[in-house]
Amino acid sequence: MNAKIRLYVEHALGQGQSVPLEKAQAHYLFGVMRQAEGAHVLLFNGTDGEWLAQVTQAGKRGGVLTCVEMTKPLQMPPDLWLIFAPIKKARTDFIVEKAAEMGACRIVPVQTDFTNSGRVQRDRLQAHAVEAAEQCGGTFVPEVAEMVKFDRLLDQWTPERSLMFCDEALVGQDAGLGAAKTGPWGILIGPEGGFSDRERARLRGLEYTQPVTLGPRILRADTAAVAAMTVWQQALGDWS
Repeated sequence: MNAKIRLYVEHALGQGQSVPLEKAQAHYLFGVMRQAEGAHVLLFNGTDGEWLAQVTQAGKRGGVLTCVEMTKPLQMPPDLWLIFAPIKKARTDFIVEKAAEMGACRIVPVQTDFTNSGRVQRDRLQAHAVEAAEQCGGTFVPEVAEMVKFDRLLDQWTPERSLMFCDEALVGQDAGLGAAKTGPWGILIGPEGGFSDRERARLRGLEYTQPVTLGPRILRADTAAVAAMTVWQQALGDWS
């Protein structure tokens, strides 16, 4: 059965399981996509894999789908956190979307000395992560955490998790992951103004951090996030 529409649902999935639709999902499926009873849709919830489901009830304000068969098991990403300083709204959305597509398991906005954005709308960013997973065929949706201050982030950090931080001060130098160890990791992307001298000194003084450069040019923060995840995935992640 050919189903091209994928939906994220907050409901258990399993053989014969009935899944009620929220109003917005029903509007999208039946009003926008013009689906009707008998149509097939792919569902995932972040824990039970992907399931082929059939529309058994269709209405303007709701509907019900019934799971038919599993089409893909749950595929967990590497234990990788992407930590970034929020920037302009559209570019912050881009970072979250690409992090979800590229295999981050957790996304953490961080307030640094030079961060321009003082707050983020976590629910909106989480919705972008869900949409990215729907579009890219993923079965897992990374959690978007509340924004945390730089010092608190490091105060609460578990040393067993290595931390790669992209240091614009190293541009033009030979500094990469090298013989970095496997295991849980975080990637830290600074703001448009870069890390402050104080922040850079603290990061370099921690035994679990790994400073890296992303090439001979200084990248925009959103470009740096994609480049850093690519470097990590090829060296230590599930691309290698």
